[in-house]
Amino acid sequence: MEPVEINAGAYYLRAMRDDPRLDDRPRLLAGFDDPVSRHFLPHIKVHDLESAGHYIAERAKNWAEETRFSWAVAEPTTGLFMGEVLLKDLDLDRGTAEAGCWAHPEGRGKGMTTTAVAAMLRFGFGALGLREVRWVHRPDNTASARVGAKVGFTPLSDTDNGDIVLILRNAAVDADGK
Repeated sequence: MEPVEINAGAYYLRAMRDDPRLDDRPRLLAGFDDPVSRHFLPHIKVHDLESAGHYIAERAKNWAEETRFSWAVAEPTTGLFMGEVLLKDLDLDRGTAEAGCWAHPEGRGKGMTTTAVAAMLRFGFGALGLREVRWVHRPDNTASARVGAKVGFTPLSDTDNGDIVLILRNAAVDADGK
């Protein structure tokens, strides 16, 4: 599947880019170099422009394979990269996924992530027909907990490693009983 753009009102969701017209690599690098991002996303290894380019290429490959749909959250008039929202562990046959997000330091505390995640979920439930989406966060990630609660996720369980798991089910599917 080709990446889909989503109008999220104050922001728009688009594919990450590394081309002559729009280069998200410097913002990715700065975002992942931030202490908050390093704390909550230690598994992400973006340490220079080349690795940022690989990150963007991997996201494009995930779209083609339909295993992860990832969007850059962008400022609508300049295209400036502000963060990322994504549906990972995507299983279109079962209608399940896990939602995730992170924000560039300049995008935090403005409601941007909540707006973008809500738009992404509408796409997931509407266009993709997802039945349920999980939201997993560490107990000390209060920002992630707030976003999950604001978009309607409800507690499901804790994991063995202490992460908190929330769930959101597609109300349209639940109403149809399918």
